[in-house]
Amino acid sequence: IPALDDHGVARASTPAEVARVSDIVVVCVSDTPDVEAVLFGPDGLASGARSGQLVIDCSTISPNATRDFASRLADAGIDLVDAPVSGGSEGAQKATLTIFCGGEGAAVERARPVLAAMGKTITHVGPSGAGQAVKAVNQVILAGTYLGVAEGVVLAMKAGLNVEQVVEALGGGAAQSWVLANRSGRMLANDYPLGFKVALHRKDLGIALELARSTGVDLPVTE
Repeated sequence: IPALDDHGVARASTPAEVARVSDIVVVCVSDTPDVEAVLFGPDGLASGARSGQLVIDCSTISPNATRDFASRLADAGIDLVDAPVSGGSEGAQKATLTIFCGGEGAAVERARPVLAAMGKTITHVGPSGAGQAVKAVNQVILAGTYLGVAEGVVLAMKAGLNVEQVVEALGGGAAQSWVLANRSGRMLANDYPLGFKVALHRKDLGIALELARSTGVDLPVTE
């Protein structure tokens, strides 16, 4: 990205190359196999890493896989903090993301200044994998809220109401939500600019359902 070059960003051709010149490495990719490839694949971070390094994973992936990755890295003296984020593309652009951290307390505190450059609310929620579990909860609630807002907007439209006025009025009551405030306008305009892909949210719900099965929880709305 040319804009990064203007800020003196150095490029590397492999994750291992990044690890050789970095004390802290941030990973943010799409899915569990991608994280595994970045960490442990050919020329992955692990092959260039050294004891004492910190890896911060901002991807949304399986909590179980995260615990496994943390254990494998710990054998080499490397700390892993799982730090998935929430807040939409707006939050990323404005550095106001909410970040859920899993891992050892000292590692999370070491990661905090780096995460503070991306987010406003940074919470250590438990041991390795806990951050990913909280993100799964977040995605379950968010998906249900999207569905509720969409159905409400359609009902308001079909009832002949001024939907902009309805949204403004609801914003002062119990139906207020981030989705209502930030996404109802796109529903009204039937215009959906490039942002977080439905396929990725579906992947996230799959992670939530896997967690639900392992804990004996029934999630009918998510299903």
